Amino acid sequence: MANENKELARRLIEELDKGNAAIFKQLCAADFKLYVPGSSEPLSPEAATQFVETFYNAFPDYSHRIEDVIAERDKVVVRCVNSGTHKDEYMGIPATGKSFEYGAIVILHITDGKITEVWAQEDTMWMMEQLGMELKPKEIGT
Repeated sequence: MANENKELARRLIEELDKGNAAIFKQLCAADFKLYVPGSSEPLSPEAATQFVETFYNAFPDYSHRIEDVIAERDKVVVRCVNSGTHKDEYMGIPATGKSFEYGAIVILHITDGKITEVWAQEDTMWMMEQLGMELKPKEIGT
């Protein structure tokens, strides 16, 4: 089972890197949830598809370089290095043409051959810094 789950995790990532956001419907359970940094609620399959499409539109060469895949029972952990180039607007930020690379760890929960949950821990602050964004403190008293 561990090897099948590893292959399922790899397939999800490889298909996403091909721009196939619809892969969520094929590989994931109907009640699938995606947990990503910056979102207060988990994303449903439909919201996950929209999120990925928006992200890949802004970073069309976005890809995951898989470094490690570890599986035990119903969980798979993938450590990867993600990279891309900012070619279109993202979160209100006009395209910068700058490239980025950052580390990520993704944990997938798989039940009966379907992905039920994905937790993505990514260094998106480092990504934004590489795109030229700055983190500034809020002004006090305004």
